[in-house]
Amino acid sequence: MAYLLDANVFIQAKNLHYGFDFCPAFWDWLDQANSRGIVFSIEKVSDALTAGNDDLADWAKRQGDRFFLPPDSRVVAAFATVSNWIMTQGYEPAAITTFLQVADYYLVAHALAHNFVVITHEVPANTVRKVKIPNVCIGLGIRHMNPFEMLRREGARFVLEEKIA
Repeated sequence: MAYLLDANVFIQAKNLHYGFDFCPAFWDWLDQANSRGIVFSIEKVSDALTAGNDDLADWAKRQGDRFFLPPDSRVVAAFATVSNWIMTQGYEPAAITTFLQVADYYLVAHALAHNFVVITHEVPANTVRKVKIPNVCIGLGIRHMNPFEMLRREGARFVLEEKIA
């Protein structure tokens, strides 16, 4: 199983659960999982992360396209499937326009094209004002889960080093 991470996974990790200053093991785990071919994100997410001027931007810049995948011909072909589904769901025009202009659209298309599990903090919502990643995943038969479920499924462990006296 391979995972494709939404921008909010990185942002919330940095700001809340796994700050670079107190939980570097999370970021090391991401690097190792990427090296094993199970954790990725997309170029559009990298663009959003590297626009900042902080530890997360620096980390994202070091990853490059081995972690942040560019779209390929299969992703381009999947755009039509994703946009057609969204257009038929009764979303407000502004919600559709916004979704089609942000990384979420690319993330879902990439997951559809390459059979990735989408990892996001977003939860499904019954609204026509915002297109939510989990709703699109459900509608298109793409697996999705939150990052904590991914970490548990993959057996990630962030254990304190044993102190030598």
